[in-house]
Amino acid sequence: MQLQPVILSGGSGTRLWPLSREQYPKQLLALAGEETMLQATALRLDGLSSECTVADCPIVVCNEDYRFMTAEQLRAIGKSSDRIILEPVGRNTAPALTLAALAAVGEGNDPLLLVMPADHVIGDRDAYQQAVVIGARMAGQGAMVTFGIVPERAETGYGYIRCGGDAAEDVRAIAEFVEKPDMATAERYVASGDYLWNSGIFLVQASVWLRAMAELQPAILSACEQSMAACRRDADFIRVDAGAFAGCPSDSIDYAVMEHLAKRSDLGIQGVVVPLAAAWSDLGAWDALWQIADKDAQGNSGQGDVLFEDSEGSLAIATDRMVACIGVRDLVVVETPDAVMVLNKSRTQDVKKIVARLKAENRPQASAHRKIHRPWGYYDSIDSGERFQVKRIVVNPGASLSLQMHHHRAEHWIVVSGTARVTRGEETFLLSENQSTYIPLGTTHRLENPGRLPLEMIEVQSGSYLGEDDIVRFEDTYGRQ
Repeated sequence: MQLQPVILSGGSGTRLWPLSREQYPKQLLALAGEETMLQATALRLDGLSSECTVADCPIVVCNEDYRFMTAEQLRAIGKSSDRIILEPVGRNTAPALTLAALAAVGEGNDPLLLVMPADHVIGDRDAYQQAVVIGARMAGQGAMVTFGIVPERAETGYGYIRCGGDAAEDVRAIAEFVEKPDMATAERYVASGDYLWNSGIFLVQASVWLRAMAELQPAILSACEQSMAACRRDADFIRVDAGAFAGCPSDSIDYAVMEHLAKRSDLGIQGVVVPLAAAWSDLGAWDALWQIADKDAQGNSGQGDVLFEDSEGSLAIATDRMVACIGVRDLVVVETPDAVMVLNKSRTQDVKKIVARLKAENRPQASAHRKIHRPWGYYDSIDSGERFQVKRIVVNPGASLSLQMHHHRAEHWIVVSGTARVTRGEETFLLSENQSTYIPLGTTHRLENPGRLPLEMIEVQSGSYLGEDDIVRFEDTYGRQ
C-alpha cells in the first residue's frame, strides 16, 4: 500500500502565546523534544511496517507567511518536499485536504493519504504506527478512517466520537461526532466506554476523498480545482490561485464529510475509527504542555534558565533571561525577549483574550517575535526609538538579501564576524570583521554572505519611517515582491 503523508500546518496557536505567534506558530517550535512539532510529525512514520510503502516527501499545506521556515525545517531532517502547498487564506481542514488530494492524483497516483496535523505530540510511536497499519488496511478497501484517542480522563477541551459496532478487528464504526461537552457529559462519555477523543488524524484514499467531496461538498471541490488549475510553482512551493481560493467555503473534515457517512449509505463509503492509545496530545494550551512535561517532585516543570523555590505544580519557560519562581502554586510563566506572561494554570484557555487585545491595539507582539526569520537567515531588533532602530542580522552561508532600496531610511552596517559582499549603487566590495559601510537613503543595495560561516552584523537604521514595508525589491532569489 502506498502511503502519502499529508501534514496540515495551518493555524496560529494563539493559546500558546507568547511563544507561538501568527508568523511563527507552535508547529515550528520545539515544545516537546529536540525536534520542532512539524519535524516530529514528518518523522513519525520512519520505520513503518513494510506492509506500507511511505512516500519520501510529505505533502504540506501551510500559510504563506512561514513557508521558508517550513521548508528549512523539513530540509534539516532530510524530509525536503517539492509539494508545499501555500494557502493564501485559511479555509479549515476540508479544503486543505482537498488541495493535497488534487496534488496527489495530479501526478497520476492514487495513494492513501495520512492526514496529520503538525501540532500533535505522540509519545508512543510504535503504538501510533501499529494503528496506522490497521487504518491503512481499511482505507485500502475504500473506507474513510479516523483515529480516536482512548480517553485518559473526562476532558471538556476535545470533541468526541461515539463508536458503533465493530467494523473489523480493532476497528469501530462511526456512529456520530459530538461537540466538546461540559464536564458532567464528558464524565458520562468516558464511563460508557463508547466514546473516543476526536484526534483530527485521518486516512483515506485520494480518489475516495475527492468522490466524497463531489457528492457532499461540490462548492469546496470546485473552488479547490480552480485554485489548483491556476496554481503556479515557485521553487518548492505550490501557490494556489488566491482569487479562486478566496471563494472557497470554510469547513472541517469532520463536518464536511465524516459526520455524513453514517447517514448516507448511498455514498458507498464506510466511516470507521481506529482506537489509538499512543500518549497523544494536541498541545492546545499551556496546561497540556505541563501535563506531558517532565516534572520535579513538587510537580514543577522548567525549560531554560528557571529556578523553583517552595513552588508546586507550575510550568516556567525562559528563553532570554533567568526566571525565578518563589512560593507559587499552579502557575504558568513564559518569558520571551519582548513579552512575559503569568497566569493560573486553570485559565490557560483565556490566553487568546490577550492576543485579541494585542491585535485590536495593533501591537507587534500579537503576530511576530523580536527575532524575525527570513529565507536568508534572521534579524533581531535589539533597540529602537524615535527615528532609529538597531538590528542584529545573521545571514546563512551562501545566502543573500534582495537587491533593494528604501525611500525613508539610511543604514549603517558593521560586520561582527564573517565576510560580507556589499552591493552599493554601482560598486561591489567585501567587508570583514570590524569593518563597516553606509547605505544612503534611496541607494540600491544588496547584502550577501559569500563565505562558509554565518555572517553576523549590526545594522543601525535612521530615518523618518523604519517599517518593513519600506522596501523596494528589484531582484530576489526567493521570489518575494
